[in-house]
Amino acid sequence: MHLSVRNIHNGPTKRITKLLIANRGEIACRIIKTARRLQIETVAVYSDVDKNAMHVAMADQAVHVGPAQSAHSYLLKDRIVNAAIKTNSQAIHPGYGFLSENASFAQYCQSNNVIFIGPPPNAIESMGIKSKSKEIMSEAGVPVVEGYHGKDQNSDFLQHEANKIGYPVMIKAIKGGGGKGMKIVSKESEFFENLMSAKRESLSSFGDDSVLIEKYIQQPRHVEVQVFADQHKNCVYLFERDCSVQRRHQKVMEEAPAPRLSESLRQHLGETAVRAAKAVGYEGAGTVEFIFDNATNMFYFMEMNTRLQVEHPVTEMITGVDLVEWQIKVAEGEQLPLKQNEIKFRGHSVQARIYAEDPYNNFLPAAGNLQYLDYPIVSDDVRVETGVRQGDDVSVHYDPMIAKLVVWSETRSDALAKLKNNLAAFNIAGLSTNVQFLMSLCGHPELLKGNVHTGFIEQHKNALLSKNLPNSELVSQAVIALILYEENNTISTNIHTNDPYSPFATQTGFRVNHNYVQKIKLKHNLCGELYDVRIEYCGVGSSNSRFNVCFKNKDTEIESNVTGSLDTSSPNKFHLTCVVDGTLYRSNIAFIENSINLFNKDGNNEFTVILPFDEKTIDSNEQDIESNATILAPTQSTVERVNVSLGDNVCIGDPIVVLTAMKMEYVVKAQIEGKIEKILHKEGDSVKKGELLNYYIIDLAT
Repeated sequence: MHLSVRNIHNGPTKRITKLLIANRGEIACRIIKTARRLQIETVAVYSDVDKNAMHVAMADQAVHVGPAQSAHSYLLKDRIVNAAIKTNSQAIHPGYGFLSENASFAQYCQSNNVIFIGPPPNAIESMGIKSKSKEIMSEAGVPVVEGYHGKDQNSDFLQHEANKIGYPVMIKAIKGGGGKGMKIVSKESEFFENLMSAKRESLSSFGDDSVLIEKYIQQPRHVEVQVFADQHKNCVYLFERDCSVQRRHQKVMEEAPAPRLSESLRQHLGETAVRAAKAVGYEGAGTVEFIFDNATNMFYFMEMNTRLQVEHPVTEMITGVDLVEWQIKVAEGEQLPLKQNEIKFRGHSVQARIYAEDPYNNFLPAAGNLQYLDYPIVSDDVRVETGVRQGDDVSVHYDPMIAKLVVWSETRSDALAKLKNNLAAFNIAGLSTNVQFLMSLCGHPELLKGNVHTGFIEQHKNALLSKNLPNSELVSQAVIALILYEENNTISTNIHTNDPYSPFATQTGFRVNHNYVQKIKLKHNLCGELYDVRIEYCGVGSSNSRFNVCFKNKDTEIESNVTGSLDTSSPNKFHLTCVVDGTLYRSNIAFIENSINLFNKDGNNEFTVILPFDEKTIDSNEQDIESNATILAPTQSTVERVNVSLGDNVCIGDPIVVLTAMKMEYVVKAQIEGKIEKILHKEGDSVKKGELLNYYIIDLAT
């Protein structure tokens, strides 16, 4: 149960009755929920592509702030503050990302008599510049990682410092966050390319390309402490979270409390975090992040995030505290409602971030339309934090996160089991997601033991990203779902009869002395396996249609007797019940164009119906001679940089094009030696997944 402290007053306060949220997506929706409970009116802001977004629909009022690009909308502090003034909002909540850690924005709010729900500008400035924050932490007695945190940004000098520290090193944007502007360099020859990439990402995301260089600790854990301070010099910690499970330096799964920490170490971490917050005169919600060295049990200050964190729900679940409510109360001038000895935690909470991305293609983001979306059932122990609905687009302009699934249980093992079961109920079709990968992740034996570190996914990627063949029962279910769906459509649209048992009401037609037989070809989209299927209609049109299904792939031939029915009472959400050779199965089904998505306890299995005119190409190797000599966009993105010119010779591994998608940068490299013959896109162009960018030919002269 969340604590409600709305009626607690400990001094002069300014009641907030109307709040503008300077953000979008799930965090905007999250803030609106608490504001609504506290009887506070809310104002949303939106860009051109967000005019019909969920956060706009939820808010009491909404103000347009510009085009899709965040640099021309959500990052324009004057438009945001003017929207607050225009709507008579007393306060602005920045959420996370965008302007949440922008000291000049916090100052601009204050200058215009608008309450900024966050720390004072000087604290943001001190902690936002990583080099400065480490100096402050060192002076406060907080341990820091060895590195260069100075102002000299000359490339040769930075490489000299990296050489002096010793590889591997971490390049980090001084104003970074969310993995942006962060690169690991394992050897000297890779330093310059990674430095330039980190600087470009940093400039694009934070308006500053300055970086620092640090020693990279191998197999570290990422442990962070939630702190909270008020305007009366009170500061507490609400225990720690482990955020070690990451890909591309971005968190995928978080949990609280951190596994395998002693109570004395937990207390030491918390007290150190409070000392760090007090060193900068902190106010509001903040997170002090530490690198925890598994080899030595030592921890080092990494950075302080001067805002609410994406993973804050796991802290709320174990403490019963609504952190957004605390933020509002502190901004109103109230004291913290609890002292340190009154803050307890119970049980264990785990959060999984559900992204629009393809884990089987290097986790590349996958912008697109959510053609089918069904959530698990929410409860006190299961939260779904999202800012999208079925039919919404996941835009290339913003972060690819679709939702956060947060669960709580008495023990860590039970929490992970609950997470996996609820992930299976998170049914999404229309674009690629990481749901199946997350299910593999939370069932991995080493994760279950708590043996996590920031390289966990990379270390176990073969097991986590295995492409298992579907069993025969799944294939039969997909086939029967397709047949029953087609039969249902035929019956429902037949104009000749209202009798579902009439031979004119089925596509099987009427046959004398024998059953109708249909043949189709299916492809399992994940593993690529093809199935030639023969279906004999033994009795169709009743409540339980009967079929004989025979299919073969390259290895086996299987025959099954199947009965089944398809519940079509909910538009676009179908429920299949069928018996395959005497065993009952139930699944949710989504039909997207010529694909069938079958959702059950094992996750999503997607099959594509191969149409006759597609059969000539399905067995061809996608990486043929021509495609080896082409550069294709791996995802919907923007051309950030073209590294080659016409006539250039390239070697395997040379960077050809730099793309940006959903706030991240991707370098597309040459796959063969050759000479650039054509360049089809210039910097700034938008490209679709699979679109040809340029191509090069084999240079026979070499």
